[in-house]
Amino acid sequence: MVKPKKNDLSVLIIAGETSSDKYGAHLVQAVKTLCPSLSFFGIGGQHMEEEGVDLLFHVRDISLVGFEIIFCLFNLLKIFKRLDLETTLRKPAAAILIDSPDFNLRLAKKLKKRLVPVLYFIGPTVWAWRKGRLKTIKNNVTKMLLIFPFEEKIYHDHQIPAIYVGHPLKGRIRPSLSREEFFEKYQLNPDKRLITFLPGSRRSELKFHLPVLLQSVKRFREKFNAQFILLQAENLDERLYSDYLSSSREDLRMIREDKYEAMASSDLILAACGTANLEAVLLEVPLVSFYRISPFYYWAGVRFVKIENFSITNILAGKKVVPELIQKQFTAENLFIEAQKILESEQMRSEMIRHFKSIKQSLGDQPTFQNVAGELRKIICPG
Repeated sequence: MVKPKKNDLSVLIIAGETSSDKYGAHLVQAVKTLCPSLSFFGIGGQHMEEEGVDLLFHVRDISLVGFEIIFCLFNLLKIFKRLDLETTLRKPAAAILIDSPDFNLRLAKKLKKRLVPVLYFIGPTVWAWRKGRLKTIKNNVTKMLLIFPFEEKIYHDHQIPAIYVGHPLKGRIRPSLSREEFFEKYQLNPDKRLITFLPGSRRSELKFHLPVLLQSVKRFREKFNAQFILLQAENLDERLYSDYLSSSREDLRMIREDKYEAMASSDLILAACGTANLEAVLLEVPLVSFYRISPFYYWAGVRFVKIENFSITNILAGKKVVPELIQKQFTAENLFIEAQKILESEQMRSEMIRHFKSIKQSLGDQPTFQNVAGELRKIICPG
C-alpha cells in the first residue's frame, strides 16, 4: 500500500469490471492533465495500476452481477471495512464510482456518511429495471455522469443532478489493421466469410453461451463455408475456455489481441448483450444479440424488467434493429436462422448499418474523459 503524504489531495476511484478498469485509467490520465499532484486509490485492474492508482483490491474481487452478490457477502464486508478505514485515514476530496451498481450504490451510502462527494460515472440502468435505485442515488450521489443522452431526462425528472458526458467508446474504436491485413496476420481465408463470437466476459456467460455458439458452427460452415473467431475476454484465463473447446469437434480460432480488428473484419458478429453490442454498432458490422442466465435468476429478475428490448442497440434505436435471442430462445437453431437472414440479405444488412450510423450520430462527439475530469475539478477546486 502506498502511504499518502501529509496534505496530499486524493480521490477514491472504484472500477468493478474489466471495461471499467480501462475507463478508470483513461479518466486518471485526463484528471492528471488538470491536477498533476492528485493521487488515486481504490479498486481496479492492471490498466488503472499502470496509471499509478494505489489498488486496495482487484477488479475481480467485486466483479459480481445481480444475485451473485448474495453468495460473497463475507468477502464484500471485508472490502467495505477496508475501504471505510482507508477513507477515514486518507480523507479523499471526492470519489468516482464507475458502473457496478450492486457494489457502488452500497458504497455511496457509506461515503455520504463520511461527507465524501460522490461522482457516479456510467450509472445503473434505472430505465430498464430497479427504478427504486433512483431514491438511493438522489440521497447519496452528488452528481451522475451519464453515457447515453436519453438518461438525462430521467434523472432531471427526479431532481437528481446529472449531465451527459458522452460515451467513452465513441471515437476510441479505431482498428489499426485493414480486413486484408487482419486476414493475412491470422492466416484466414479471404474467400470465406468470417463470423466472430463474443460470448461475454464473465464465467457464467461462458457457461450459458459458449456451448450454444459451438453447436451452431457446423451449420454455418456447411451453409456458408464460413470461418470463425472466438474473442477471449481479457479478464478470463484461457483455461476457462479449454473444456468447452476440447469437447467440441468444431475448429475455430481463439484470439485475445486485435479485438476491434477482428470485429471490423467480420461479416457477422454474434455477441452477448452488453458493451460488445455497442462496439458492433460503432464498427458498423451486422449483429445478432443473445443472453441467457440461470433459470432461477431469470425468473427472479424478469418481473422487474421494464423494457421490451435487451440489447443496447435496440434500446438506443427505439425499436428492434438487431435480433435478440433471450433465455429459451437462445438455441443453436434459432441463432443460425437469424444469422442466415442477415447473411443472405444485402438489403437487411444495409438497413441494419443505416440504423447503426444513426445511433452513432445520436451519441455526439463529446470528449468523455475530459468532461468527467472537469466535473471532478469543479468539486475539488470550486470556483
